[in-house]
Amino acid sequence: MKKIAGSMIGIEQGNDEVFSDFASGGEMWTGSGARERRKPVRFAEPFRVPPSVQVALSLWDMDQGANVRADIVADKITKTGFDLVFRTWSDTRVARVRMSWIAIGEVANEDDWELY
Repeated sequence: MKKIAGSMIGIEQGNDEVFSDFASGGEMWTGSGARERRKPVRFAEPFRVPPSVQVALSLWDMDQGANVRADIVADKITKTGFDLVFRTWSDTRVARVRMSWIAIGEVANEDDWELY
Protein backbone atom coordinates (compact mmCIF):
# COMPACT_ATOMS: atom_id res chain seq x y z
CA MET A 1 0.00 0.00 0.00
CA LYS A 2 1.27 3.44 -0.86
CA LYS A 3 0.65 5.98 1.92
CA ILE A 4 0.64 9.66 1.05
CA ALA A 5 2.08 11.70 3.91
CA GLY A 6 1.43 15.25 2.75
CA SER A 7 -1.80 17.16 2.61
CA MET A 8 -1.32 18.01 -1.06
CA ILE A 9 -2.29 15.31 -3.54
CA GLY A 10 -1.62 15.85 -7.23
CA ILE A 11 -3.51 14.13 -10.02
CA GLU A 12 -2.34 14.35 -13.62
CA GLN A 13 -3.76 12.44 -16.55
CA GLY A 14 -3.27 12.11 -20.26
CA ASN A 15 -4.11 10.22 -23.42
CA ASP A 16 -1.15 9.62 -25.75
CA GLU A 17 -0.69 7.90 -29.07
CA VAL A 18 2.10 5.37 -28.53
CA PHE A 19 2.52 4.49 -32.22
CA SER A 20 0.75 4.32 -35.59
CA ASP A 21 2.37 1.77 -37.90
CA PHE A 22 -0.37 1.05 -40.44
CA ALA A 23 0.28 3.86 -42.93
CA SER A 24 4.07 3.57 -42.76
CA GLY A 25 4.26 -0.24 -42.82
CA GLY A 26 6.02 -0.23 -39.47
CA GLU A 27 7.17 -3.29 -37.53
CA MET A 28 4.10 -3.59 -35.32
CA TRP A 29 1.89 -3.77 -38.41
CA THR A 30 4.08 -6.11 -40.45
CA GLY A 31 4.51 -8.46 -37.46
CA SER A 32 8.29 -8.59 -37.63
CA GLY A 33 11.00 -6.73 -35.78
CA ALA A 34 10.60 -4.94 -32.46
CA ARG A 35 7.48 -6.04 -30.60
CA GLU A 36 7.68 -3.40 -27.88
CA ARG A 37 7.09 0.34 -28.05
CA ARG A 38 7.82 2.92 -25.35
CA LYS A 39 6.66 6.50 -25.12
CA PRO A 40 8.15 8.79 -22.48
CA VAL A 41 5.66 10.91 -20.52
CA ARG A 42 6.80 13.92 -18.49
CA PHE A 43 4.63 15.42 -15.77
CA ALA A 44 3.77 19.14 -15.91
CA GLU A 45 5.41 19.47 -12.50
CA PRO A 46 7.27 16.93 -10.37
CA PHE A 47 5.71 14.90 -7.57
CA ARG A 48 7.49 14.72 -4.19
CA VAL A 49 7.98 10.98 -4.61
CA PRO A 50 7.18 8.70 -7.56
CA PRO A 51 3.38 8.62 -7.90
CA SER A 52 1.09 5.68 -8.49
CA VAL A 53 0.41 5.42 -12.23
CA GLN A 54 -2.45 3.51 -13.86
CA VAL A 55 -2.54 2.90 -17.63
CA ALA A 56 -5.25 1.64 -19.97
CA LEU A 57 -5.76 1.18 -23.69
CA SER A 58 -7.96 3.94 -25.09
CA LEU A 59 -7.49 2.84 -28.73
CA TRP A 60 -6.11 -0.31 -30.25
CA ASP A 61 -6.44 -1.03 -33.91
CA MET A 62 -5.57 -4.69 -34.47
CA ASP A 63 -5.57 -6.97 -37.50
CA GLN A 64 -8.44 -9.47 -37.28
CA GLY A 65 -6.47 -12.25 -38.98
CA ALA A 66 -4.36 -13.14 -35.91
CA ASN A 67 -4.73 -13.50 -32.17
CA VAL A 68 -4.98 -10.26 -30.24
CA ARG A 69 -2.15 -10.07 -27.67
CA ALA A 70 -1.16 -7.08 -25.59
CA ASP A 71 0.75 -6.25 -22.44
CA ILE A 72 0.61 -2.63 -21.23
CA VAL A 73 2.47 -1.11 -18.29
CA ALA A 74 3.82 2.10 -16.82
CA ASP A 75 7.58 1.59 -16.44
CA LYS A 76 10.48 3.55 -14.97
CA ILE A 77 8.19 5.73 -12.84
CA THR A 78 9.99 8.71 -11.29
CA LYS A 79 8.97 12.00 -9.71
CA THR A 80 9.13 13.67 -13.13
CA GLY A 81 7.63 11.08 -15.48
CA PHE A 82 7.43 7.49 -16.71
CA ASP A 83 7.34 5.36 -19.86
CA LEU A 84 4.14 4.07 -21.43
CA VAL A 85 4.94 0.55 -22.67
CA PHE A 86 3.00 -1.58 -25.16
CA ARG A 87 4.18 -5.11 -25.95
CA THR A 88 2.84 -7.83 -28.20
CA TRP A 89 4.24 -11.11 -29.51
CA SER A 90 3.95 -13.90 -32.04
CA ASP A 91 1.85 -13.13 -35.17
CA THR A 92 -0.23 -10.28 -33.70
CA ARG A 93 -0.38 -7.28 -36.03
CA VAL A 94 -1.09 -3.88 -34.52
CA ALA A 95 -1.91 -0.83 -36.64
CA ARG A 96 -1.97 1.75 -33.83
CA VAL A 97 -2.28 2.16 -30.09
CA ARG A 98 -3.30 5.03 -27.84
CA MET A 99 -3.05 4.75 -24.06
CA SER A 100 -4.66 6.77 -21.31
CA TRP A 101 -2.99 7.23 -17.94
CA ILE A 102 -3.49 8.79 -14.54
CA ALA A 103 -0.83 9.59 -11.94
CA ILE A 104 -1.74 10.21 -8.30
CA GLY A 105 0.74 11.21 -5.64
CA GLU A 106 2.04 13.67 -3.13
CA VAL A 107 3.04 17.11 -4.40
CA ALA A 108 4.89 19.95 -2.70
CA ASN A 109 2.92 22.47 -0.70
CA GLU A 110 4.06 26.09 -0.51
CA ASP A 111 3.78 25.82 3.29
CA ASP A 112 6.24 22.90 3.45
CA TRP A 113 9.63 23.65 4.95
CA GLU A 114 12.88 21.92 4.60
CA LEU A 115 15.15 22.32 7.62
CA TYR A 116 18.33 21.01 6.04
